[in-house]
Amino acid sequence: MAEEGENGGDGGGNIIIIKKVKKGGHGSHGGAWKIAYADFVTAMMAFFLLMWLLANTTEEQKKGIADYFTPTTRVSSTTSGSDGVLGGQTVTEEGAMISDRSAIGIQVTLPPAEESEPDPDAPPEETAAAKAAREAEEAARKAKFEEETKQFDEAKAALKRAIIEAPELSELVNNLVVDNTPEGLRIQLVDQDGKSMFPSGRADMFEHTAKLMALVVKAIGDLPQNISIKGHTDATPFSGANGYSNWELSTDRANASRRALIDSGLTPERVVSVVGRAAMDPLIIEDPRSPQNRRISIILLRENQDVEAEGEAVN
Repeated sequence: MAEEGENGGDGGGNIIIIKKVKKGGHGSHGGAWKIAYADFVTAMMAFFLLMWLLANTTEEQKKGIADYFTPTTRVSSTTSGSDGVLGGQTVTEEGAMISDRSAIGIQVTLPPAEESEPDPDAPPEETAAAKAAREAEEAARKAKFEEETKQFDEAKAALKRAIIEAPELSELVNNLVVDNTPEGLRIQLVDQDGKSMFPSGRADMFEHTAKLMALVVKAIGDLPQNISIKGHTDATPFSGANGYSNWELSTDRANASRRALIDSGLTPERVVSVVGRAAMDPLIIEDPRSPQNRRISIILLRENQDVEAEGEAVN
């Protein structure tokens, strides 16, 4: 563009020419590559972070992370409502949009909490099967107890009838004591004033004692229970040759009773215990020297001795 000089016209003045030059941009010197490089570095950092996470987490933690980023809701596919990006729909429940502020719902499943250690002092929880088994066992034990009680009642009645029906033994009715105990049916041959079962200080029984033993076998011979035999003395001191005392005497009398029962027909295998108790278990506690403390106890053992027996002593 030419402009006229100060004097104008075509005179001899100098002509000044001004040129405006626009410099074009060069691609190699722009800033776009920096953005691309930053994206690349970010992506690489995210990649290496992912690799580190994969290498340092458990399978359970990986599942929790995956579940966290897994949406469980979907956009409704219906088309009711107004026009727009979602066509009047929310991203929660299917159907027309009720509120334009409906929230996006994402369900997150977190890893299960670590189970606490069980308390070793806490009683174990009873399962339904264990409870049913326990109740069945208790019912069976109760039925067995009732069956044994019925058998014992019948044996008591049989003994009472037998001694009444035997004229030669009717005077010994007070020497035979039968009662129901937690241990079992207890049949006792008890000394009374003027009527003893054994001679003093000896283990060879009187004839009437042997007959009582035969009555006992007749009453209990067909029952299934095992038998325990115990010998007892009173608290009167006794000392024989070679230190023979009430302990040896009570034991010898119990063993003599075992032989008499077997001689009367009792199955030997049913006798599972023969012991001497001396004066340690008196029948008359308030009078340790009472003649009634001298006795033989024949016990039909219950199968379940932890079941409390009922009943009173029957003479």
